Amino acid sequence: MSSWLTRTTLRGEFVTLVPLEKKHAIELVEAASDGELWQLWYTGVPSAESVDSYIEKALKDESMGVSLPFVVIDNATQSIVGSTRFCNADLDNHRVEIGYTWYAKRCQKTVINTECKLLLLTHAFEHLNAIAVEFCTHWHNQASRTAIARLGAKQDGILRNHKKMPNGGYRDTVVFSIINSEWLAVKQGLEYKRVKYANQL
Repeated sequence: MSSWLTRTTLRGEFVTLVPLEKKHAIELVEAASDGELWQLWYTGVPSAESVDSYIEKALKDESMGVSLPFVVIDNATQSIVGSTRFCNADLDNHRVEIGYTWYAKRCQKTVINTECKLLLLTHAFEHLNAIAVEFCTHWHNQASRTAIARLGAKQDGILRNHKKMPNGGYRDTVVFSIINSEWLAVKQGLEYKRVKYANQL
């Protein structure tokens, strides 16, 4: 594996991001069962039938040095509540994407996502010295598009017919990014939101 993306555990006050392993399969499916998230047609969340191939693909990308997948652990319950990863890493230019993110329904729109993004972006900009972090989502995933913009990311554009879907159709991908010169302002905003969410617990 490239020395740029190396296995690491990212710990926060509310969540801990632990490198994905095969042993996490059952707990991932349990988390995805909260909301039956695999039924969302515009995103890919593992089901009992697909979780093994989901993990296999993630670990294969990791072995190639272009991805670093995590499970998301809720510190309060010590249970897995979702997954996220660094992906599509451009090692020469120090660009990376944060993607494949999903959470159990009960954890959506909570401090968990805010702190996950804070941990990942801090690692990307302050430890990996990334010059830009990208976020990509399906055109029809309005909730994801709104959440990404709320982070402070700016929309770069739309890639038409970007990816072929399992049903034979094509996905239009909306691309957002945060660049290194914007990081301090984005970080301040995320830290503010984390405190605000924490006060609601």
